[in-house]
Parts: sequence; structure tokens; C-alpha cells
Amino acid sequence: QVQLQESGGGLVQAGGSLRLSCAASGRTFSTYNMGWFRQAPGKERESVAAISWSGVNRYYGDSVKGRFTISRDNAKNTVYLQMSSLKPEDTAVYYCAADPFRGITIATFEYAYWGQGTQVTVSS
Repeated sequence: QVQLQESGGGLVQAGGSLRLSCAASGRTFSTYNMGWFRQAPGKERESVAAISWSGVNRYYGDSVKGRFTISRDNAKNTVYLQMSSLKPEDTAVYYCAADPFRGITIATFEYAYWGQGTQVTVSS
């Protein structure tokens, strides 16, 4: 079964940058669509970014467009989220997730595996 492990969270000042990593243990990682989500205190879970199994197709939530970049390295079984120009409202627990069913579009991704989350805190 697939296991996902996020890392790279921490405390950063507004305007700073962080790179999150999500390492997967599955033997077929290269066939999975991947996504990043976050949940801030008192808020609903939010889709942040997604990337197709090939790495060709990418999606970003409106609130992070132009600031965050999702990428993957299938040889390392890892997906990344580069976060720049961070704002206090980016403070949240960030989760990665895997869609082993290879949904054709971002809207139809079916995330079956989730990591435990990593905390990102952005100070004013």
C-alpha cells in the first residue's frame, strides 16, 4: 500500500519561501496523479495544487497562483511544492495526496492516499 510522507514545513516570515516535499513509498508512483491540500484554522480544506502523473498538466488554486509551483521527480518518488512570497493567510497544515486511478482531468482526480501533513506558519 502507498504511504506518503510530507516534510519541509516550518515557521517563515511573510515574503519568505519554503519548499515542501512529499515522498511516496508506492511501487507505481510514476503512474499517480498527485496533489497538495491545506487546511487553515477554522477553514475548510482547500486544494492548493495538483500535477498529472506525467508532470505535464498542473493546477493551482486562485489564492496561490503566481506564488506556488508544483513539480515532481518520478525517479525519486517525490512531489514538491515550492512556496514563495508567503503570506500570513498561507498558514495551514499542508497535505499531499495521491490519485492511483489516473483521472483524466484535475476535477476528476480521486485521491486514495494521504500524508499526515506538515505545518506551515507564516508570521506577519
